Amino acid sequence: MVKGLNIRRFIALPLYKPINIFTLNTMLKYIEEYRDAVAVKEIIDALHRITTRDWTIMEICGGQTHSIIKYGIDEMLPQKIRLIHGPGCPVCVTPVELIDKAIEIAKRDKVIFCSFGDMLRVPGSAKDLLSVKAEGADVRTVYSPMDSVKIARLNPQNEVVFFAVGFETTAPANAMAVYQAARERLKNFSLLVAHVLVPPAIEALLLNPGNQIKGFLAAGHVCTVMGWADYEPIARKYSIPIVVTGFEPIDIAQGIFMCIRQLEEGKAEVENQYARSVRREGNLHARSMIERIFKVVDRKWRGIGEIPKSGLALSDEFEAFDAEKRFNLLRLTVNESTECISGLVLQGIKKPTECPAFGTRCTPEQPKGAPMVSAEGACAAYYQYRFRKK
Repeated sequence: MVKGLNIRRFIALPLYKPINIFTLNTMLKYIEEYRDAVAVKEIIDALHRITTRDWTIMEICGGQTHSIIKYGIDEMLPQKIRLIHGPGCPVCVTPVELIDKAIEIAKRDKVIFCSFGDMLRVPGSAKDLLSVKAEGADVRTVYSPMDSVKIARLNPQNEVVFFAVGFETTAPANAMAVYQAARERLKNFSLLVAHVLVPPAIEALLLNPGNQIKGFLAAGHVCTVMGWADYEPIARKYSIPIVVTGFEPIDIAQGIFMCIRQLEEGKAEVENQYARSVRREGNLHARSMIERIFKVVDRKWRGIGEIPKSGLALSDEFEAFDAEKRFNLLRLTVNESTECISGLVLQGIKKPTECPAFGTRCTPEQPKGAPMVSAEGACAAYYQYRFRKK
């Protein structure tokens, strides 16, 4: 039995033949199969056999972080392997001034401000969108940016703004909303854009003076849209393996195995564990829509700072739908909280439990920082699956 393996966290399914961990991802059909404790144990056992040196691996995506903590995968690994959590939570890296801009827009008369639910409780410099809603602002939770287009169509007397937050994963849907609004000539629809891009963030992390990262688990959902070609020059330049990885226990265990195998063999390549979803070229139709509606810009990341060419903004053709310009908020800047160490958490420098406010002054009910709010935040994962169960 691998130390730390908690069978109760998994759905145990019978396996009638030995597992080939190299082809396992193409054999399974149902989500429960990717949570099979026996299969995970076999991969972890193989990982114990091949690991001879100390290695630090960063998983990029917050969804991967939650699976790792929820299922105790980090507790099963050889002691020589250390997992650290990266900045792959788009809600978490949205800078404070963009939250404040959202609040400023939402407070205005004849404005309907639309957002996904997890953004409503992310703290700005003084309050959050949920507080503004309680004060009477028309802040609405939507489940698709196209819902916002519909609201704009039905409410021509109001300005309707959608908070476009996310990595490359959500960019196609947001681009489609702008495209549709342009086709319908909706003059009362706009986006407050907070899109960020993963590859520049990876490179920024590798350039940190104290960087100890030896390999990455890349975010499978992002690569489903964008493919993995942009990661290949990073792997070559920094001699670091990058494995495109899914989000279920078997995915993550297999992704870690593939990364460690490369490190032990002295290789530095991009591999694709998430073959059931990701192709090298990504989704060409989605990428084409992104390239038409958006342009690449420098972007500030919450707790990290500005990263060159790491964000998306509306292209010149569609800048009429830019809420920052429409509401004249381009120059609004604010300072971040000095108590919250989310920037260090998002860079993998510290664990959430190393924050003095964690679990006391900072909880999901009263968060100091975005990683405690978001469904993909590392602090929320540790609070839900480790701290709260003590």
